[in-house]
Amino acid sequence: MNETMICAVGNVATTPVFRELANGPSVRFRLAVTARYWDREKSAWTDGHTNFFTVWANRQLATNVSGSLTVGEPVIVQGRLKVRTDVREGQSWTSADIDAVAIGHDLARGTSAFRRANRPETAASPPQPEPNWETPAQESSDKAAEQRPVAAAVA
Repeated sequence: MNETMICAVGNVATTPVFRELANGPSVRFRLAVTARYWDREKSAWTDGHTNFFTVWANRQLATNVSGSLTVGEPVIVQGRLKVRTDVREGQSWTSADIDAVAIGHDLARGTSAFRRANRPETAASPPQPEPNWETPAQESSDKAAEQRPVAAAVA
């Protein structure tokens, strides 16, 4: 598989456009990725060039993106880079698209609340209760003492 996988960190630049197609849901939006660098002369961070990518997501990822992302939010997008060149009205155009595999909020720049997508329940797998991972402090110390091996006396 000779594909160029990239991870782009930037901001959602356009409202995600959701479409229900024959082969399933699809969504697209523009991602703005701006390089930042330390300017020694100004002693401050400075914005560099901004690259724009069209991000495409399909199936369940498309559904989740359309309900989760809005313009201006910081995101991380991982996917396949597709660079296309075509001629429109006599001019050559080049576009960089990302066929997304995963998209998420950039938690280095804010917080997010995760909600699991609703999935249809099947009769074969009824909902399971959440296990209780907590153990009382008293019980755990008593059990640990019982489970310690006793050293045998060597004569």
